[in-house]
Amino acid sequence: MFIALVILHIIVCFILIVVVLLQSGKGADLAGAFGGGGSQTALGSRGAATVLSKATTIAAVLFMFTSLALAIMSSRRTSAVLQSAPPAGQSAPLKPPATTPPAGGQAPATPSSGAAPGTSQPAPGQPSQQPPTGQPTK
Repeated sequence: MFIALVILHIIVCFILIVVVLLQSGKGADLAGAFGGGGSQTALGSRGAATVLSKATTIAAVLFMFTSLALAIMSSRRTSAVLQSAPPAGQSAPLKPPATTPPAGGQAPATPSSGAAPGTSQPAPGQPSQQPPTGQPTK
């Protein structure tokens, strides 16, 4: 139903564009080119409605209805992104799961991001064995 309404909306758009472009303006005669055309006022009488002006009115009304229907239908649809999201009560884990040491009882020697290869970082709360860079040793 949604796809059919989108197709109808696109067709109505093209019809509206063509009908509006086929109409001639109010000052399309020779007097309008030189600032004349006093008989045609902005809100004055225009005479009988032509087929093109009736078609413009019908296409504009259809355009409004299809636009409104598409807006209502799209607000009721849920996107695939919203369906795949976790429920509001759940959240992602804050820290990665703890790794278990190997069977030998020693933790693998993996350098942290700030340490040079081949060096290990002391545990938190223990003093560092290496002096900070840029300071002389005593």
